[in-house]
Amino acid sequence: MDKQHGLIAKFDTPADIMHAAEKVRDAGFKKWDVITPFPIHGMDPAMGLKRSVVGRFTIVGGTIGLTTGMLMIWFTGGSELSLPFMEGYKLIVGGKPYFSPQFAFPVSYELTILFSAFASIGGMFILNKLPRHHHPVLKYKDVAQSSNDKFFLYIENEDPQFDDEKTRAFLNDLEPVEVGELEE
Repeated sequence: MDKQHGLIAKFDTPADIMHAAEKVRDAGFKKWDVITPFPIHGMDPAMGLKRSVVGRFTIVGGTIGLTTGMLMIWFTGGSELSLPFMEGYKLIVGGKPYFSPQFAFPVSYELTILFSAFASIGGMFILNKLPRHHHPVLKYKDVAQSSNDKFFLYIENEDPQFDDEKTRAFLNDLEPVEVGELEE
């Protein structure tokens, strides 16, 4: 057998996995997760998960997009800092000023959306440590059932509290259908 990655327990119902998640959270485990075929309302609090920080990436990306759009329109139309090939190209159109946030808004708005989307996706990839092309859970014999009607909870051996015998006994006390080992 390959190096052990941790232990995995299989459950039959959403209530069983929710109860197990609360017990694992209360026991103080840090490196563990659940695999379910559909989202379960209340699972995040049951696991002790905090609010995601992806929104912070999004607001930073949006702010950079808005600023980029406004500065781009200001620089090309209203600044005195024009590049040598731009001298003499300032145009007065309809008596409007060289720069106004009102006519710079459409470009800035679109860049805000674009940069926000890129920052959200990038932040999600960074926080989820992606791309990860393989996870040891995928080697487990019954994990395909997690896309249909079974629920899994696994605890990684990198967890500070992980001890093979004690963790296996703890998982068996949660009354799963079965407990197995995850190979690296």
